[in-house]
Amino acid sequence: MPYQNPFDLLLAGQAIWKQWRLAHADVQAYEPDLHQAQLRGVELHGFDLQRVDLTEANLQDADLSDTDLHEANLLHADLRNANLRGANLKKANLRGADMRDADLRQADLQGAELGNSDFRGADLHGTNMTRAILRNALFDKVLVPNEDLDEKVPV
Repeated sequence: MPYQNPFDLLLAGQAIWKQWRLAHADVQAYEPDLHQAQLRGVELHGFDLQRVDLTEANLQDADLSDTDLHEANLLHADLRNANLRGANLKKANLRGADMRDADLRQADLQGAELGNSDFRGADLHGTNMTRAILRNALFDKVLVPNEDLDEKVPV
């Protein structure tokens, strides 16, 4: 393939990204490095970003709906106003992430590390936070029915 830089592969589109991920599936625990990537407003709907390192990445206003971010590292990532509707964030590291005004409807955050994250103004309707670590996370003015929190987040 002509691209080797994960950032270039990602921007080349989902087909190229998927082909590259499949070609490198034999590399155990491979984590494409997108540390501090500038992906503001990028369309990543439905991408496979499992175990990708997006530490301190700027994903503000990005479309990550239905994206697989299982075990992704989003430490201190900027996800303000991002569309994460239906995203798989199981066991993702979102410590210190800025999730203000993000759309997390129907997102799966089971077992995710959410400590010190800022969810102010986020839409959490139907979000699954079972076994998520919420220590010191901010949830002011979030959009979520009370019954969803009572059922899905142990107090």
